[in-house]
Amino acid sequence: MRGSRASSIAGNPVLIGAVTVLITVTAVFLAYNANSGLPFVPVFEMKVEAPNASRLVVGNEVREGGFRIGQISEIETVRDEAGEPVGAVLTLALDEFVTPIPADSDFFIRPRSVLGLKYVDLVRGQSGQALRAGSTIEVNEQAIPPDFSDVFNMFDEDTRENVRLNLASFGAGLAGRGMALNRTFQVLPELLTDIQPVMQTLSDERGTELERFFDELADAARVTRPVSGDLAEGFTFMADTFEGISRDPAALQDTISGSPPTLRSGLRSLPVQRPFLRRVAGISDEIRGSAAQLRTSLPAVNSALAAGTPVLGRVPELNEDLELGLDAVLDLTSSPSTNLVLQGLGATADTLDVTLKYLGPHFTVCNSFNYFFTLTADHFSSYAGPEIGFFERIQGKSAPEQENSLASFGAAEPANAEPLGGVIPPELTSPLGDPAKLNAQFLGRAVDEEGEADCEFAARPYGVRSAQGTPPEFDIALDSRTPGNQGTTFTGRDRVPEGQTFTAEPGGLAPPVDSTPVDERGGAR
Repeated sequence: MRGSRASSIAGNPVLIGAVTVLITVTAVFLAYNANSGLPFVPVFEMKVEAPNASRLVVGNEVREGGFRIGQISEIETVRDEAGEPVGAVLTLALDEFVTPIPADSDFFIRPRSVLGLKYVDLVRGQSGQALRAGSTIEVNEQAIPPDFSDVFNMFDEDTRENVRLNLASFGAGLAGRGMALNRTFQVLPELLTDIQPVMQTLSDERGTELERFFDELADAARVTRPVSGDLAEGFTFMADTFEGISRDPAALQDTISGSPPTLRSGLRSLPVQRPFLRRVAGISDEIRGSAAQLRTSLPAVNSALAAGTPVLGRVPELNEDLELGLDAVLDLTSSPSTNLVLQGLGATADTLDVTLKYLGPHFTVCNSFNYFFTLTADHFSSYAGPEIGFFERIQGKSAPEQENSLASFGAAEPANAEPLGGVIPPELTSPLGDPAKLNAQFLGRAVDEEGEADCEFAARPYGVRSAQGTPPEFDIALDSRTPGNQGTTFTGRDRVPEGQTFTAEPGGLAPPVDSTPVDERGGAR
């Protein structure tokens, strides 16, 4: 019974067909899901953040040393706030046997074939710390090599045309220059040896910013492209110019040696020229109108040129006479004493500058030119008053009755206007009855430190006693400074005119004015 039943099941075509269909469906299901990983097989998942996906697709392999160790299970695009793609996140499903993976491992996206297939390559690091499941590793642009299609896409129609033009131009330029090329190849080894430190310096991104240089170079090429024809014509003219320069190497050498001083002069002068250039730019619009009027004024200009042409014929004769004068100037400038004289003039100008700053206010504020002659006349006047010079001459000759006076042999005291005993002769008093005083104030100033009028030399009559360090019984004025500002003269100014430089004291020094209280005779209290 059992044997007949088993043979009946094996011989049942319906059951055999059902089992065959089940096996086929299972095989198709497993094959369809093989790219996403086999079911019930554990994997180690991690993420790689790259600048772009570089045409990877889900299911591409992950390899290490050429052997498949997993696949890409998901690709997610990263976008910025404006919605623009800025990167990609690759989810890798790796086999468990590749773990642990060092934390300093790198991932690279490499081409699998020339047809565009790619895979992710794991380069294991040396770190003792392992990556955890779900970790994210960030890679830069160096992890994505350029595709062949990207390289070929650079040679678009315009580029190909320009390459052809370059080949034709360089071919014509290199033709017949075999000897020069041989000399070039001869010195190239030495050049390449010396160029190594230069290349090391250029490769320093922090110091040279070479990437920015090429960006700016590309921008410059874009700007100059519309005028490429004019530039080519300019190079033609430059070739003619260089040919002329090569005929006189000494002139070129002199030009090169004189260029650094010229550039230094330009660095100093060009900032000064900026205001002038701004003004020129401001009047450019007005000049356009004037230029438009040249059509009507050119006939008159032509007539002037026609009249001036015969005059130019006599210019050589003038130049011959001028040559003699210039030779004399050359002899003067070449003389060793010229520099000494110029230096002396400079020192004189510096000295006069200080002197004139002090003397200027005497004329502009105090009108001292006229007052000088007025005071000079007073000194020779026959009027005997205390506020004029006659009193000084008479007192010096007659000498008041005082001990150790000017009339005494070996006198060592100044003449005192008030004799001992307090009795003043009538002829030695002014019409106002003021006591006469001896004045010997020198270097009186015209203004104070702020430029306000202080015309001390023109104070009439003389002020109170001003003689520091002199006994109080001498009613005299010796100090060069009178306390307080004396104000201006009758025809003077209240202060220094606007824009005039000045100093209150000779040599620019300003000694402080003594403010010690004085008694009625001018003595210190």
